[in-house]
Amino acid sequence: MKTLQNLIGGVWQDARGTRFHDVVNPATEEAVARCPSGSAEDARLAVDAAVAAQPAWAALPVADRVARLTRWADTVAAHAGELAEAECLEMGKPVALGAAFIGGAAQAFKVAVAEALDYPFEETIAGQDGGSTTIVRHPLGATAVIVPWNFPVPMTLGALGPLLAAGNTVVLKPSERSPLSAVRLLELMDLPAGVVNLVLGDSRAGAPLTADERIGLVHFTGSVEAGREVGARSGGLLHRSILELGGKDPVIVDAGVDPVATAAAVAFGAFANTGQICTSMERVYVHRDVAEPFIAALVEAAGAYPAGDVLGPLVDRRQRDVVVRHVTDAVERGATVRAGGVVPEGKGFYYPATVLTDVDESMLIMTEETFGPVAPVAVVSSFEEGVERASATRYGLAATVYTADPAHVAAARRIPAGVVWVNQWQGGGPERLYEPAGDSGMGATGARAAYDAATRPTSVHLAPTA
Repeated sequence: MKTLQNLIGGVWQDARGTRFHDVVNPATEEAVARCPSGSAEDARLAVDAAVAAQPAWAALPVADRVARLTRWADTVAAHAGELAEAECLEMGKPVALGAAFIGGAAQAFKVAVAEALDYPFEETIAGQDGGSTTIVRHPLGATAVIVPWNFPVPMTLGALGPLLAAGNTVVLKPSERSPLSAVRLLELMDLPAGVVNLVLGDSRAGAPLTADERIGLVHFTGSVEAGREVGARSGGLLHRSILELGGKDPVIVDAGVDPVATAAAVAFGAFANTGQICTSMERVYVHRDVAEPFIAALVEAAGAYPAGDVLGPLVDRRQRDVVVRHVTDAVERGATVRAGGVVPEGKGFYYPATVLTDVDESMLIMTEETFGPVAPVAVVSSFEEGVERASATRYGLAATVYTADPAHVAAARRIPAGVVWVNQWQGGGPERLYEPAGDSGMGATGARAAYDAATRPTSVHLAPTA
């Protein structure tokens, strides 16, 4: 069984730490690789390499950095199937779904780095007194990117693009559950040594990495609990952090929509990637006028997501246990299982597409992040009630609304979330700008905000000539 290595200063090398763990295929429960569990020494060496490489990388013309990064994105796109197979092996995502997301992420990466060509890294503004102010935006230096296990390649590309194009270097730490695709991603990279470094492990690598005073920004995606710790460490150093944390995303189904077509869309939003998407639909509020046909169609649609075929496994036993606990709690409190709800026999951490009705906010399934293929449906008497219940949460990552009423489209803006999709889940493009609300995180990302976060402005004032 292969033992994975860190990439430090352009050299693949054995970890200095002495602790290792198995990477387990969640479909077979078999170990497929041996991964370092991380150490402070590994993290320090990776930061050393990033710090050393950063001045030369920042000194390159922006167009050169963009060209190098674009070539890497093209290579990633050409190997999307191979990278998707690695994601499937380590966390269970179906290969076709993984390849589609990776191909899309490679294209988005190219668009994001191309933004650097027009970004005002230096801008001079004439003063009314005849003087001028030149605003120079400097890269932050060495940065850290910590990505979750559910979309390791797309999340990595999404974070790296603006950071690298702006002249920063990066230490990447993937989740200890899904390191294989990150290793292969960096094997495909052709950038100067030390520009992107890879340190593997769990919190034994992550905590010292985020506590290193030389790291100017931490881009972290993961749980609320871990995000609070990352934010506290970065804040204590007076350094920046971008945190995208948990979610409990609602969907509101208004009266007047096609209940069958909307149910098909909600099924995909709830069950795709076995519900292991940060913005999966985890709470459904349907207007009573369309509730009966919508629920019937959703139950039927759940049958099109068989476990072991369209639905891959959950990432590990711990995650499936969370899903089981949430469904069990809901049933004990009066929920009705309309589809799924039973752990299948045999190997693998599978769980069926599940539809629950008769749910309310006393249940974990409506208040805590489930991250599994469960669609709990609550019937509401009005669109306004749907908005109120959708908004009554400590999370605020994204929300989706299906409506044909222009006034309700406007009302959807009140939902406290970083992104609100109307009549299309996962809509939008590179122009999207958002910041999570509540416990879902902090730090605006997307469009030019990513470059604002990746740079530090200095104003140079020139006095008027005599």
